[in-house]
This record gives sequence, structure tokens and C-alpha cells, in this order.
Amino acid sequence: MKLGYKHTTIATYISIAVQAVINNLPPLLYVTFSKELNISLVAISALISVNFMIQLSMDLLATFFIDRLGYKRSIIIANSCAGVGLICLGTLPQIMSAKFIAILISTVIMGIGGGLMEVVASPIIESTPSSNKEGAMSLFHSYYCWGHAGIIIISTLFFILAGIDKWYILPLVWGIAPLANAVYFSFVPVNSLESEGGFSAIRSLFTKKKFWAMMLIMLSAGASELAIAEWASLFAEMGLGISKSLGDILGPCAFAICMGIGRVLFGKFSERMKLEKWLMFSFLLCVASYLLTSLSPNPYLSLVGCMLTGLSVAIMWPGTYSLGASHLPHGGTAMFAFFALAGDLGCTLGPLVIGSVSDYVIGGGKIFTGLFAGDAATVGLKSGIFVTTLFPLVAVFATLYLFLKSRKKKDISGNRL
Repeated sequence: MKLGYKHTTIATYISIAVQAVINNLPPLLYVTFSKELNISLVAISALISVNFMIQLSMDLLATFFIDRLGYKRSIIIANSCAGVGLICLGTLPQIMSAKFIAILISTVIMGIGGGLMEVVASPIIESTPSSNKEGAMSLFHSYYCWGHAGIIIISTLFFILAGIDKWYILPLVWGIAPLANAVYFSFVPVNSLESEGGFSAIRSLFTKKKFWAMMLIMLSAGASELAIAEWASLFAEMGLGISKSLGDILGPCAFAICMGIGRVLFGKFSERMKLEKWLMFSFLLCVASYLLTSLSPNPYLSLVGCMLTGLSVAIMWPGTYSLGASHLPHGGTAMFAFFALAGDLGCTLGPLVIGSVSDYVIGGGKIFTGLFAGDAATVGLKSGIFVTTLFPLVAVFATLYLFLKSRKKKDISGNRL
């Protein structure tokens, strides 16, 4: 049975939703791992670090082997690893005495799948025929948001109805989707991007100022997105005094839904304005959202700021991919892999800055004295969010640089601006 490019798009949408599952399901279970499996917080921190290092390693290594392996084989392997990793997460801790080793094995397998999926899925969408590449890329990335929101809502309902002690059923059920998607991908057509490949592609990219500007934008995009996403639940709990379950719904879930809506809207209206202008507007809105979240004395307005941040960061990640394809059309797989690497570094750096500043303030450190309202923990978190505003601000100037370069090029060619 031979399927068309519509099915390629659907299979890729499923892939990025799966990536949301493997990135966001384990954090929902960390408290359970600690209480039920007697895994220390230090060991859980090690799991987070291992997952991060595996995904970064895949981002880097992919530049050398994906073009040889091919996009189709790579995405099938990625989905397979994601499925096997999820199933291992549900089974190994039940049959192995060394619980930490069981979860570590699962984390490594899922990390390989997630890292590989992140590098190859976007190039597949970019190489699939479409009349609106920017809109298609944004719509594709919106499925990460729906996957993120879905995993929080479904998991919360499952824990309420079945009990937290049945947690191992969730990864078993979720593991079916990527395994079925791996089979689905074997029947669909997959194109490849034009690329120099190997070290020549990397050397060529590294000599281009535009590439480094986009790497900076990508790092800022990852930091701007995850800085709020990682802390939204705790922020909702502290500011509003609500339960963890409701905090997850009003915090990261609402954030993900707003981000998904933003990506869908951009997918529909992307052709009405130049991409660089969309990105500059998004980063400026992100700055405003961060300021509203951190400076507002009203906790509900701060929560609105968190949600607006989800809307503001919506097109940053997919927009930068589309920007790279437009400004560096021969960047190929290497370019997408390095963008993923920069984005993942930002995803680590953003939450780290908030956490570090918060710890400093809560520990008695003085910073922006009298600027924020709330108890010590809330003031610490707001101070961290305020400092993180530097990331979208830096991205504004990097995007402006690309816009001016693009405008100058068009002016020289004699085209209308």
C-alpha cells in the first residue's frame, strides 16, 4: 500500500506529539519515583541530566549520520526508540530490583528517540511539498503543544480515577503510539533536503553571520519557552494557593494550550507579514508578558502573564527553522541539527537562570529590592522571571539584524521593500 504526502504530514505530526509525551511524562512521575520506588532526589536530578545529555549528543551526532542513514530510516528508528523506552519505563521498574537502573535504561532509550526525532522531524516537514512552508512548520510544531497539554490532562485524570499507584500503566499505553507510527512511516514517502553534508556543511555554516544570529535566536527561543513552562505549575500553586493538580492545569497546561493556539493562528495568517517581523513582535510580546508576570502585584494578572508567554513564544522555535530554510536554503540537516542543539541549550539555560536567581533571593540575597510583591518564595521566583527577560530582548536585536540584512539584499536587487 502506497500513501501520499498527506500521510507523511500526519505521521510527522504524531512524531512531535510523541516527543512531547517522552519529554513531559517522566517529570509528572518524579515525585512518585521518589516516594514509591525510594529513588533519591539526587538520583532523579541525575536522570534529568542524562536525558539532557543524550538529547544534546543526538543533536550533535545527527549532523554526521542522518544524511547517510536517510530521513525515513531515522524517523522510524526515533519512533521505535520512543515506544520501546516508554514500554521499558512501565515494565522494567516492576521486574527489576534496581529501580534506578530500570528507569535510567528507559530514560536513555527515550532520550535517543527524542533527540533523533527533534533533529529529523522538522526537515521532513520542510521537504514535504506545501504551498505555505512557514505556516506548515508552525502548524507542525503546534502538535507538540497539544501533546504537552494532552499528557498533563490525561495523566491528571488517570491519577484521580485509577490512583497514582497504577502509574506504570500510563507509559505502557503511550508507548503504543510511537511503535504504530514507526510502522505508519514505512508506508509514506519521505523527501530529503538539499545539503552539502558532513564537515563541509558545518564549515560552510560556521562562516555565515546569519547562521550565528539564528543560533542566538534559537537559544533565546528555547530559554524563553522553557523558563516559564518549567516553573508555571509551581508559580500557580504559590501565587494562587491551589493544589498541584489544579496548578498543573492552570500552569503548564494553559501555557501549552496558548502556545498551540499561537502556532495554529500563525499557520493560517503567516503569509500576511514578513517572518522577521512576526518574530520581533513575538519576542517583544514575550518581554511584556515576562514583565506582567513578574511585576504584577495581583497573582491572577501574573497567571495571565504566564499564559500570554505561551502565546508569545509560539512561533519562535518553528519560525527560526523557517527563517533558516529561507536565509540558508542549502543548510540542510546540519543546520537543523545545530538549531536543535541551540534550542536544547536554551531549554536548559532558561529554567536554570530562574532557579538560580530564585534560590539566591530566597536564601537572603538582595536583588531588585522592593520591586516584587509576595512571600519570599514568590519574590524569588518573580525575580528569576524578571532576569530571564534578557533572553527575548537579545533575540529582538538578532532578529532585527536578519531583517535589515534581508531588506538590504532586496534593496540592492531593485525589488520593492
